[in-house]
Amino acid sequence: MCSLFYTYIPMQSFHKQIYPLKKNILLMVKIRHLTIFLFTLFSLQLSAQTARKYSNEFLAIGVGARALGMSGAFVSAASDVTSGYWNPAGLTGINAKFQGALMHAEYFAGIAKYDYGALATRIDKKSVIGFSVVRFGVDDIPDTSELIDANGVINYDRILTFSAADYAFMLSYARELKEGLSVGGTAKVVHRKVGDFAKSWGFGIDAGIQYTKKSWKFAAMARDVSSTFNAWSFNLTDAQRATFAATNNTIPENSLEITLPTLTLGAAKNFEFGKNFTLLTELDLQTTFDGMRNTLIRDKTFSSSPVFGFEAGFKNIVFLRGGVGNFQTIVNDAGDGRQMTFQPNLGLGLKIKGVTIDYALTDIGDQSTALFSNVFSLRFDINAAKSATNKTQETK
Repeated sequence: MCSLFYTYIPMQSFHKQIYPLKKNILLMVKIRHLTIFLFTLFSLQLSAQTARKYSNEFLAIGVGARALGMSGAFVSAASDVTSGYWNPAGLTGINAKFQGALMHAEYFAGIAKYDYGALATRIDKKSVIGFSVVRFGVDDIPDTSELIDANGVINYDRILTFSAADYAFMLSYARELKEGLSVGGTAKVVHRKVGDFAKSWGFGIDAGIQYTKKSWKFAAMARDVSSTFNAWSFNLTDAQRATFAATNNTIPENSLEITLPTLTLGAAKNFEFGKNFTLLTELDLQTTFDGMRNTLIRDKTFSSSPVFGFEAGFKNIVFLRGGVGNFQTIVNDAGDGRQMTFQPNLGLGLKIKGVTIDYALTDIGDQSTALFSNVFSLRFDINAAKSATNKTQETK
């Protein structure tokens, strides 16, 4: 995900500036070469047949404003349809015959669109199956590779647009093995497409477990436990290949990209204050195995980062949420020392009968860099049960 944005954000700026610069041919030619160069960097980054850091990173953003408001500290608390993403074992917490969810968010001042939809249904008293779809994309990106015709003349009518989008299709299954213990798995197909230039198909598996003991819940979630493989193919015209060669850029080749497993361990506790007030807290430890990252705990082979979130509820109708995560150390503005940064999140929720509207104020950077985004999501029950259809304790 990060590599995609560092490639395309300059293109968006270029799109805004292109027409006022029509008279300056020299500058336009330079911008054209820069655009081609940046796109090539993106292609090259995908071309090596090896495991990469931040592979399929769009799947690390998260889904559902409830969980995002808690900074993603949710592998233990997950007990609704979004569990297909956070921890499939949590699907056994669904009490309705069907439960669905929808979400839309925009990042980088609306440049990137992020959409999610999911539906889950109870098979029997102990089993639930669910399906989820995620799309993360940047649309209307200018393609200037044909800006100059064969005669060396700039023709703005030759500027086309394309989209760069990542898709994930996830099929999840969960089963309660015994009272308080549930397991689940998610099979996912990943499709990534960059206009007509490049595309990939991939497959991977996630697995999770939840254990409930009175007011405590413990969980483990392994993403890409099988390692997720993305097979990339590139489709460049002869003219595009000639442009790459003329600008001394390497022509990308078909390749295989591997996403290594990650592991999240979590513990949550639910407090009750009288009949009307509740407080849910969760602490997770997220660990990656693709090399050293800028996290609080790191080594040459793994990196771990804590995430904390809470949800305060009133009569199971109104909810206030908050969380903190993405702890990093960076060089301070003066350049003479280091300081710690983090990502704070806030959220609200309103539940009326079988419909829940959630809101989160979040970003994908830290408190001092990327713009915050307003995220809304909707969760709804169909044929909700009057009483629990399973014995798993909820933490809603």
